[in-house]
Amino acid sequence: MNGTTGTPSIVLVVGSGPTGLLLAGDLATAGVPVTLLEKRHHEIGNLSRAFVLHARTLEQLDARGLADDLEKIGRPLDSVRLFGRLVVDLAALPSRFNHLLVLPQYEVEKALERRAVEAGVDFRYDSEVTGLSQDADGVTVEVRGPGGRTGRLRAAYVVGADGMRSAVREAIGLPFPGKSVIRSVVLADVRLAEEPPNLLTVNAVGDAFAFLAPFGDGYYRVIGWHRRRNVPDHAPLDLAEVKEITRLALGRDFGMHDARWMSRFHSDERQAPAYRVGRVFLAGDAAHVHTPAGGQGMNTGLQDAANLSWKLAAVAAGHADAALLDTYQAERHPVGRAVLRSSGGIVRLAMAKRPWTLAARAALSTFLNAAGPVRRRFAGQVTGVGYRYPAPRGAHRLTGTRVPDVALAGGGRLYEALRGGRFVLITPEPYDAGARRADRLAVAHWASGRRTSVLVRPDGYAAWAADSATTADVEAALTRHLGPAR
Repeated sequence: MNGTTGTPSIVLVVGSGPTGLLLAGDLATAGVPVTLLEKRHHEIGNLSRAFVLHARTLEQLDARGLADDLEKIGRPLDSVRLFGRLVVDLAALPSRFNHLLVLPQYEVEKALERRAVEAGVDFRYDSEVTGLSQDADGVTVEVRGPGGRTGRLRAAYVVGADGMRSAVREAIGLPFPGKSVIRSVVLADVRLAEEPPNLLTVNAVGDAFAFLAPFGDGYYRVIGWHRRRNVPDHAPLDLAEVKEITRLALGRDFGMHDARWMSRFHSDERQAPAYRVGRVFLAGDAAHVHTPAGGQGMNTGLQDAANLSWKLAAVAAGHADAALLDTYQAERHPVGRAVLRSSGGIVRLAMAKRPWTLAARAALSTFLNAAGPVRRRFAGQVTGVGYRYPAPRGAHRLTGTRVPDVALAGGGRLYEALRGGRFVLITPEPYDAGARRADRLAVAHWASGRRTSVLVRPDGYAAWAADSATTADVEAALTRHLGPAR
């Protein structure tokens, strides 16, 4: 682990969870030399807490050719019931993936790791970040590697995707304001004598909350909490306590037995005030953590990575000014804040106990069930398909919006066209991009007779659009967003 000399030319990603793996894989696929540091040994275990892939994340994985294989091993669910009354209908989502996919996080990590390895990511396990400094030309990272050996790595940029206790965030001096919302949550992996009636089983009654989800290998993950059982994370935990909480919340414990793992944790709500400090970025749990309500944690981190990766690749290749990297903060920080609000709102409603809060929850559930537009907006936020990014004043109404997986002339789909990591120009008129931007641009045409021209970013959002565009308009938009033709 020797420091590099000369102009830094790589990105260092710290943390090999889903966020770090997707980001590193994207960069390597784009031809950017990238090193991924992970303080753990090389292993993908089954101790993950995430079990849900939402529609927007599946779209991002589809743009990388991974979604279809994950769909084969996951289990789709087209509606979710909350608080016993509120039904969130996902079948109405404007997405090819109009469902959530129940799939343990480790399966997602396996797919992302395979892709990263094939793309040429330099993996370095047993490597812990112990310090960091940056200057105008790059970042120097202090690393303690296998056997306690120390060294330095030099990079143009560093991304901390190293979780809630991020060493990268600490090294750049960013606070992580917030608080613990739920203490002494119990986790257990168990076998069940009785199969639950629903794929995802979740409920809260009185002082108890419980959640059940299948691994797919005969074991189920149990997440439980009891309001009156507020003990430290290190307090002993046995199966009897897990069963009791489950019985109180779900009515029965489904014959739990053969626990292979049990633990406690506490759930925090925190967000870093900035996702970028100079040449260092934060993504995933290093940038924001929240309650598991709504299953948005892993999904939000993966979408952070999809937003940042193409921008880093464009700047590293010299196709974009470094100012493009400022849009990561502008676009993703508000989303992180919104996720904190929505997940926090769900968990507080689930924890409702006083008569007036229970009545308010019942009234809200009734209202959302009856108010279609509000319910659809709620579903769009939780699943990620409803977010849009800021657009310049006077921009076309589509600018900053997520572009759905539209059909293209010739039988293809937009998210298939995005698999090269390039921008996609969808236009009703012929446009000859030639070889000048072939590494950055694919040109496609609507399967329908639509007349709008749309330039779609590699992450599936509209960078520019026009209802009627001349060749000069298109060329100006391409120069602005992709850099000059070469």
